[in-house]
Amino acid sequence: MPEVDLMKSYPKTDRSSLIGIRSKVSEADRVIAQEFGKEYFDGPRHLGLGGYEYNSKYFKPVVRDMIEFYNLQPNSDVLDVGCGKGFMMKDFMEALPEAEVHGIDISRYCFDNSLPEVKKNFTLGSCDSLPYPDNSFDLVVSIATIHNLDLNGVKKSLREIVRVSRGNNYYIKVNGFRNNQERQNLFDWNLVAKTILSVEQWEQLFEETGYQGEYSFFST
Repeated sequence: MPEVDLMKSYPKTDRSSLIGIRSKVSEADRVIAQEFGKEYFDGPRHLGLGGYEYNSKYFKPVVRDMIEFYNLQPNSDVLDVGCGKGFMMKDFMEALPEAEVHGIDISRYCFDNSLPEVKKNFTLGSCDSLPYPDNSFDLVVSIATIHNLDLNGVKKSLREIVRVSRGNNYYIKVNGFRNNQERQNLFDWNLVAKTILSVEQWEQLFEETGYQGEYSFFST
């Protein structure tokens, strides 16, 4: 179960100037962000993403790397857990034209504002209870999502990702710290994560839940 950064081609942004601002955000603002509505996705930057629009420079190179890494075929089935407005779904659909590409997200705002071409395969729901049969997908991907649940929800989500995949073809990227400074930065930066763990704690969870796929960590 190797640590592999399959998001290495995603453009990097400098968050250093915002960490201090985020550390002063009120609990009321955190509650607003955790609703995953307009304020989080398309509101002010200190509350979330600060405007979430499709741009091919973000996920297209990531999708290319994943297709190569997992040797996906034009008709492979892919699931994006925590798909947002469906940007990565779109890029998978274009790269794998015969594929069944599905996405699931808890945000009604994202569903209502998702790209038209992904709407039919967009399911409103939570990553701890995936509404798909066992062994449904050749690849399951989840970026910056399952850590938004509490610890029990994280465990359920990991088991669900394993359950709906064929083989061990799944990849997640979550918050994970390696020292106290990274830990504090993550707590200051991430307004919506309910579970922030060390790298070692995550790896223990992987073993506990039977997660044997690839993974990598956000740090700030």
